[in-house]
Amino acid sequence: MGTYRQRALPVVPPWSETSSRCGEDIARDAVAQDAWQSKSTVPRFILTPMPKPRRNTAFLPLDDTLFTVKQRKAVPHEFVLDAIAPLSPWTRPMFGCLAVYVKEKIVLVLRDKHKNTADNGVWLATTEEHHESLRREFPNMRSITVLGKAVTGWQLLPADAPDLEEAALRACELIVAGDPRIGKVPGTRRVSLSGVKKAALRTKMPKGSTKGRARP
Repeated sequence: MGTYRQRALPVVPPWSETSSRCGEDIARDAVAQDAWQSKSTVPRFILTPMPKPRRNTAFLPLDDTLFTVKQRKAVPHEFVLDAIAPLSPWTRPMFGCLAVYVKEKIVLVLRDKHKNTADNGVWLATTEEHHESLRREFPNMRSITVLGKAVTGWQLLPADAPDLEEAALRACELIVAGDPRIGKVPGTRRVSLSGVKKAALRTKMPKGSTKGRARP
């Protein structure tokens, strides 16, 4: 048997010119032509699945812990800094206290701790040679027990003293006036007289010296 090839027939619209032309056919063909053209001009839309609604988190309450800012510690006895403000003091944390400097000198330490409260107050940067004269200015001034010595160079205006604020403001007046009894340059130590004598004894004697030689 011979093979047959399938041939696609052209699509003939219903209003083809080959159709028989009668009144009813012409009318029917006109309607069909309008319907055909209307179908070809109607826009086509592709339906896609709608995305799932997303949860709006912009207005949800946020966790406060994410925005907690470490609060700055309160300055103990802050009125002291106000009193010496004309000198432009600067501060630095020191052993849980606040050291107060004027230029290169440390002048005060402000302390207000919850433990070992005995040494809370205003520390004066001074030396033993000035204790007697400063005690006339500050009757309640004493040594600092936390430093571990019976008599300390630094002296304390105790926080529990009834005249703390008055005494501290008086100390600030002395600092502003440039009183040499209050204030130290960190890192410098006074050389004692005994240390000077020992250093002199260790010095080599010059050549030709007769010291220690027996006379003829």
